[in-house]
Amino acid sequence: MRVLDRSEWRAHAQAHAAAVDELVGPYVRRRAAGSTHPVIDFLFTYYGHKPAQLRRWHPGFGVALADAKEYDGARGYVRLDRDESAEFPSAHPGAHTADPAYLERRADTVDFVANLLRATASRPAQLSCFGLHEWAMVYRTDDVRHQQVPLRLGHKGTDAAVESMSLRCTHFDAFRFFTPEAVPRNAIPLTREDQVAREQPGCLHANMDLYKWGFKLVPLIPSDLLLECFQLACAARELDMRASPYDLTEFGYEPVRIETPAGRAEYARAQAVLAERAAELRESLLACCESLLARRLRTVDNV
Repeated sequence: MRVLDRSEWRAHAQAHAAAVDELVGPYVRRRAAGSTHPVIDFLFTYYGHKPAQLRRWHPGFGVALADAKEYDGARGYVRLDRDESAEFPSAHPGAHTADPAYLERRADTVDFVANLLRATASRPAQLSCFGLHEWAMVYRTDDVRHQQVPLRLGHKGTDAAVESMSLRCTHFDAFRFFTPEAVPRNAIPLTREDQVAREQPGCLHANMDLYKWGFKLVPLIPSDLLLECFQLACAARELDMRASPYDLTEFGYEPVRIETPAGRAEYARAQAVLAERAAELRESLLACCESLLARRLRTVDNV
């Protein structure tokens, strides 16, 4: 086991907190003032991982923190004592580290995430959806999800744009918000049970979800990786909403006009860039999952 002394891990923790504060500070200040933002708030309201949780630094499984009373009682941590298990020898009593028992409890989640990431990475990226999932969520309905911002083309223009193109969504958690009229227009029906079989690496939401799968594994994975996934989610969310049917110019977002050939080409180029970033992070997150599962098997074999 690698053990970090207090000065070393505190430096990492402070740098991490500062990076998170730079990203989420405006959100925290708006929330304190009682105001909302139609683009950024989603990253916390939908995903449900609070800024304070993202701000806390974790070294990942197999690294211990010396003189770290701040981690007493933290979820997923254990304090090493003289009679610690063979997985973590007792050469560093009193240090805190991610708990092998917590890994055992989360093993099914780690396994699911690994399978999903592996399956997603095995497929070619599809770059022909053009972000129409957001349009499908308001197709032929007056119930607009973001009430504080108008539709760029109005209801009729939005409906016409959907009808002029094919819906090719592969992400169930976007598809499940389609209006009833939009559901049969999708190229394939999607179900939760088929998620592993359908996810593909060009999907903006599948790439955004790397952040979700990462925070579900905290503190078993390092916070540096989780922060990179969050940064990608921020970039993906921005493209997602710029290509949406909403007029967000008041908030500083110029639209990607996917109702035009030039706009679709612009979207596909930006989507490809994000997919390339996501591929590296997916590989790193999968490697973490596989390492965790291997460590778990070794621990079980030793019992």
